[in-house]
Amino acid sequence: MNKPLLYLLSAVSLTLLFVSCGGDDYVPKPKAYIRMDMPQKNYVLYDTVALPFTFERPSEAIVNWKQNDSRTKYFDLIYPQYKGIINLTYKHFRSLDDLNSLIDTASRMLALHHSQSTGEKEMTLSDPNGRVYATIVKVGGKNAGSTYQFWLTDSTQHFLRGALFLNYTPNNDSLAPVIEYLQKDIDQIVETLRWRE
Repeated sequence: MNKPLLYLLSAVSLTLLFVSCGGDDYVPKPKAYIRMDMPQKNYVLYDTVALPFTFERPSEAIVNWKQNDSRTKYFDLIYPQYKGIINLTYKHFRSLDDLNSLIDTASRMLALHHSQSTGEKEMTLSDPNGRVYATIVKVGGKNAGSTYQFWLTDSTQHFLRGALFLNYTPNNDSLAPVIEYLQKDIDQIVETLRWRE
């Protein structure tokens, strides 16, 4: 093959290569997460003789009892469609020392998430007429295992602790819509809880 033809083929090939790779400047797409549309909220009264209180629970959650004895009751509200669970533990106590011990245990359970937390926002609610005193803690952080924990008491004999968990590898940025949706259910539980007389 002669040299001028080889140079011509090389020049044409390089020109085609540059033209095929050219065009509009490439702009990378921003990182995004799947959009999740949550259903409308619907609550029903949960009233069972197994508990000394009532509350409104989300109709979509399944109640799963794990243990039920005279002083301690463990049960969950399960959300299969979101792989979510609200663990609930009720304890009957007899003295102020018992109450302080229960609050200390709840605080230690919350502390298990400190290593992954970027901060906590604590809220307290007080309803002396209904004898409902609540502490709600929202845990910040992309990798926090439980983003919402709470406890309620009447300050004389009843104590309820709860924690929200999702069965995913923690990435709370992408799970934010689910977390926010389920946190509203916890708020509803806290706001509607009524101790029996």
